[in-house]
Amino acid sequence: MKPMGAIPAGFGREEAILQVGGRPVDALISEAGGTPLFVYDLQLVERQIARFRAAFPGVKLHYAIKANPYGPLVTHVASLVDGLDVASGGELALALAAKVSPHHISFAGPGKRDAELEAAISAGVTINCESLGEAERGLRIGDLLRLRPRLAVRVNPDFEIRGSGMRMGGGAKPFGVDAEQVPALVRRIVEAGADWRGFHIFAGSQALSAEAIIESQRATLALAADLAGAVGQSPPVLNLGGGFGIPYFNNEQPVDVEHIGRELTRSLESRSELIANTIFAIELGRWLVGEAGVYLTRILDRKVSHGKTFLVTDGGMHHQLAASGNFGQVVRRNYPVAIANGMDQDATEEATIVGCLCTPLDRLAEDVMLPRAAVGDIVAVFMAGAYGLSASPQAFLAQEPAREILVGAAD
Repeated sequence: MKPMGAIPAGFGREEAILQVGGRPVDALISEAGGTPLFVYDLQLVERQIARFRAAFPGVKLHYAIKANPYGPLVTHVASLVDGLDVASGGELALALAAKVSPHHISFAGPGKRDAELEAAISAGVTINCESLGEAERGLRIGDLLRLRPRLAVRVNPDFEIRGSGMRMGGGAKPFGVDAEQVPALVRRIVEAGADWRGFHIFAGSQALSAEAIIESQRATLALAADLAGAVGQSPPVLNLGGGFGIPYFNNEQPVDVEHIGRELTRSLESRSELIANTIFAIELGRWLVGEAGVYLTRILDRKVSHGKTFLVTDGGMHHQLAASGNFGQVVRRNYPVAIANGMDQDATEEATIVGCLCTPLDRLAEDVMLPRAAVGDIVAVFMAGAYGLSASPQAFLAQEPAREILVGAAD
């Protein structure tokens, strides 16, 4: 038997049936037209936003669309946060469709096409420049459009968030401009007449250690002040990145955001005069929406091979790559799963949940203890609100796409 993560708070049950947003999953499946199905509970998203607001007074909150670009979700979240961060022309279109002011949208990513830069500059979106070459292309396109581009500089710092799941800073990276090269680039942007919007400093993601995030934020503030001194001008905005993780696996604990908030408040109160008038923002994706989603898939077959029970579902890694262990895990571990129509039953058998794809990689849970499940039962995979459908190989084997719906505040 292998352990799995804990089901996040906020999900209930009525007798045997899992409820999401106060509604039974069988009714949600019927409403959506079948499985596989992603359900996102907006009440849980709003709970996270409220928690952030209480913990980080005076700090702007941005939503990183890459975590979950489902259009109705983006539109709802956009109405509750201070800005949106995008990483492609497609995400830019989603942000603009959500009726967000372009001045509250920032565009990051190391491979922006000229057409994407043109669209961003035309709309008035801030571009986080990832290199000198990208900045020069932005300046050239601004001249051609006869528009003043809004350009920030993404900084590749000489530190990272300790223990982060994905390291975005420190050492050689495709992201951002090495810190020692930043002052000259900022001076070039200012001298060219562009609207310099400040710094984006993002050192890592999926961190569960509050102390590591606090240390990174302190280093970020110090670096921003040093860069401002070298430039001779205060940055209008400092995007501190995000990096707040969520506990997917057994024995992982939620990150203490209230502790982070208290320490950041203290750091901001004593910050350098060089960044005294700077606006501070934190961009979050996974932490806002990850725990609010559940993936529902129906059991098509039950088989025993060499004494091992397999539950074969109509879903799989083509919808939920991360849960299969093929999205950055070095050692495969189990997301929390449940039999959604057997929530009142004891776990009595060890089973492996697999998808419908012709590959041994397609495993949603391995050797977990569950109630005895049968054909037609519903499997729920939790922690499915971030890096789910859009981060999975949906076209593999020409399988049908999963459905998506919202519950909660948007009902």
